Amino acid sequence: MKLYVNIARAVIEALDLIFGQGKYADKVIEKVLKQNPKWGARDRRFIAETTYDIVRWYRLLQTLTDTPSNDYWSMLGCWCILHNVPLPDWEEFQHLKPEKIQQRLEKFKQIRRIYESVPDWLDTLGEQELGSRWDSELHALNEEAEVVLRTNTLKTSARALKALLLEDNVETATLAEAPDALVLERRQNVFRLPAFKQGLFEVQDAASQLIAPFMRLEPGMRVIDACAGAGGKTLHIASLLQNKGRILAMDTEEWKLDELKKRARRAEASNIETRVIESSKTVKRLEKSADRLLLDVPCSGLGVLKRNPDAKWKLSPEFVQNVRELQQHIINDYCEMLKPGGLMVYSTCSIMPSENEEQVKKFLATQNGRFDLLEEAHAWPSGGFDGFYMALLRRLS
Repeated sequence: MKLYVNIARAVIEALDLIFGQGKYADKVIEKVLKQNPKWGARDRRFIAETTYDIVRWYRLLQTLTDTPSNDYWSMLGCWCILHNVPLPDWEEFQHLKPEKIQQRLEKFKQIRRIYESVPDWLDTLGEQELGSRWDSELHALNEEAEVVLRTNTLKTSARALKALLLEDNVETATLAEAPDALVLERRQNVFRLPAFKQGLFEVQDAASQLIAPFMRLEPGMRVIDACAGAGGKTLHIASLLQNKGRILAMDTEEWKLDELKKRARRAEASNIETRVIESSKTVKRLEKSADRLLLDVPCSGLGVLKRNPDAKWKLSPEFVQNVRELQQHIINDYCEMLKPGGLMVYSTCSIMPSENEEQVKKFLATQNGRFDLLEEAHAWPSGGFDGFYMALLRRLS
């Protein structure tokens, strides 16, 4: 790949928006790519993937170049050197010495927080909570995320979808652990495909696709998804219920539920009702009304850094502590919506025990035997996909 000046400037602009102005990487990439419709697929892919890669390795690249934190040209040049992309003879790159950068890289291989490119506090937290496992999980979190589709079984099957996508030159592979999942063999924009517009699939990581089946759903049940967001798991629940029964999708943000409504129409998921959580009264009115309850609670997101690498630079220890408190509030208050005998899944996209099994233990300790833990499971980033935790609890009384 040859580096052209307009492509380089697009990457620099994106990095400035992400680091200089604190914008979310996915929104930045979307904005930057819209600016020049003449860019071909190869150029657009280079801009997106290079930007994400520099964000992912931000600390390492800054350390190797020994430059200020906002010298994005030096970081781009260093990235080119490490990836064997010919370095143009531009003024911005004149000070970079490939031999020196390679020497510094060898030096910092022994310092995990720099070589794996994470803030000091996060490296410390990971080691405290995961011990020796942190090495492999952190390394996996720096890999590029796979693009995974979830077949909408209300309208088609994974086998039929795979064949249909192949007609559009989209090659996919199946997964034994997630029967509705198809993994793209090559990254591309799937949102332009006719199959997406027809509602035949959603983009959803394989680990995320494990949550809804973990709920032990049966058609006809009344299900509450109490932290639904834009509804990825809600739509999966609808497909497993075969559009029978009722799903109440709740969230504190109305705009997220509006997005869910659009997605539900496209998917032809007809058994979903949305409700904004305006106060504690919204939850109290639903006491003992659900056969199944999903609490996919807000979390640090430390299991999904593959696809959100900018999050590790935006997170803070204070945020993680605040989100733990919010998780306890949600599980203790929202559990009352479950019927006696009903099942509740508590899940996060974090890999930290303090947000996962420790939260479940705290909850059970306060419930005086009203709930018991039936099963818990982890999806680890080292397994190839996102990191998730899920616990299945039963209400006894």
